[in-house]
Amino acid sequence: MKKLRYPRAALSAAILVPVIAGAFVMQRQQTVAGARLLDQVLQLTSTRYVDTVSTSLLYEKAARGLVRELNDPYTVLFTPKEFAAFNQQTGGEYGGLGMEIAEQLGYVTIQRVFPNTPASSGGVLEGDKIAQIDTFKTRGWTTQQVSDKLKGAPGSKVTVKFLRAGVAEPLAMTFTRAIVHIPAVQYAIVLNGNVGYIVLQQFNGTATEDLENAIEKVTHDGATRLVIDLRGNPGGILDQAIASTNLFLQQGLEVASVRTRSGEAQHFAANDVPRHPNIPLVLLVDGRSASASEILAGALQDHDRALIVGTTSFGKGLVQSVFQLDGGYALKMTTAKWFTPSGRTIQKERKLLPDGEFVEVMPDSLESDSVKHARPKFKSDAGRIVYGGGGITPDVIVRPDTLTTAESKLVASLLPKRDILTGQLRDYAAELRGKISPSFTVTAAVRNDFVQRLRAKGVTVDSALLAGGGSYLDYIIGSNVMSFVFGDSTTKKKYLGEDNQLVKAIELLQRVPNQQGLFVLAQHEPAQK
Repeated sequence: MKKLRYPRAALSAAILVPVIAGAFVMQRQQTVAGARLLDQVLQLTSTRYVDTVSTSLLYEKAARGLVRELNDPYTVLFTPKEFAAFNQQTGGEYGGLGMEIAEQLGYVTIQRVFPNTPASSGGVLEGDKIAQIDTFKTRGWTTQQVSDKLKGAPGSKVTVKFLRAGVAEPLAMTFTRAIVHIPAVQYAIVLNGNVGYIVLQQFNGTATEDLENAIEKVTHDGATRLVIDLRGNPGGILDQAIASTNLFLQQGLEVASVRTRSGEAQHFAANDVPRHPNIPLVLLVDGRSASASEILAGALQDHDRALIVGTTSFGKGLVQSVFQLDGGYALKMTTAKWFTPSGRTIQKERKLLPDGEFVEVMPDSLESDSVKHARPKFKSDAGRIVYGGGGITPDVIVRPDTLTTAESKLVASLLPKRDILTGQLRDYAAELRGKISPSFTVTAAVRNDFVQRLRAKGVTVDSALLAGGGSYLDYIIGSNVMSFVFGDSTTKKKYLGEDNQLVKAIELLQRVPNQQGLFVLAQHEPAQK
């Protein structure tokens, strides 16, 4: 009798069938067991816990616990109110008065007034303290409480009472709320005759439009070179980062790619003809430049379109999607990783501490040689080495401004009383408004006057520390007064020499006529230790 022979592949398949089937059964059993565990905990908590907790609140807490246990700082469950605030921040518009506020010495104080808003047309000034909103006294309120009361339907009215330095009685102002546009560009000016300097502070819904308007302004004013400052820019909307990149990048070039857990990649390219394909460009980055900022910097670095100057960026190579849920809730969840055109991920490794804080495993914003060598290397279009695995490494690393030992000791002595220091700076600047010109300089008399004010408020200023580090206190006083009275752009011009990174960017741009010359210069720049 002939022996029956089965093909090896068929035999293998026959053997695998019960194994695969067993895997499905095991997975189903685990799912059922997990669901049963959650139901039992919820049931016992709702019926036996010492304090009564509503069923809806229990479910919300369970959802929050699930999100928290993912150990992902970027995955967040929003309440309806939090989701509205998130939309305001990313969308760039809201119904209100147009003021940036902060808590200070018992009052919420105006930090910034946005142009062309009810607050600016109503005469609100930086440094004003909010004492009352309609019939509500606001002393001791948080910024969130004040913000909630100030916002409302466009066209509705709100009355606010302000305390102002040098004015005896509170100032009552009635405003009509309006849609407020929060600009992505803080300001744009021309420095040293031909360098346009643009501070891009976020990638909200109007970032590309704001950036383009800023470029048109500075080029009209004589700029033939650009510095875009991304320091402190936390990112924002992916589409805006891509569109902003397209202002400089040739049509058809890749800006970034996004890959989900399935491994499938979605590629984003510059779809339009660039408005500024050739203007020499430097981007400033630091450890707070993240997400969309890194997409812009990574794409322009990979395609040799911009020189990156500063210190290594934050290192956020993840993409979040927002899912609207029932009841007005929303889940912002990490769903993908993004990669630069050369294929590098810039996600920096972080770990979760017991207190819930995420910290870098190897923080090194100055990129020592040993750290660089341990990171994966990629190449730009022109063959320059660029690094992956932990933020955007600048082409030219420049330390931020550093203090002398004496200055550091003086600052350390003032830090415990920083709220009083900030308040006195605001009040002092408010008193000087209308009395000084842009040529204002902090003299010995001005410094002594301010120190006496601090001492009157209980802030000890050691004379020996003041003798050694007083020059930095002069800068703190001068820059705060100038910014308060004349604005950030005037202050930047006056104190340009205090910004080492910007000074280096301007120096490089003014030494060469084109972008390629910048990369040649960068190769010969000494590395900072």
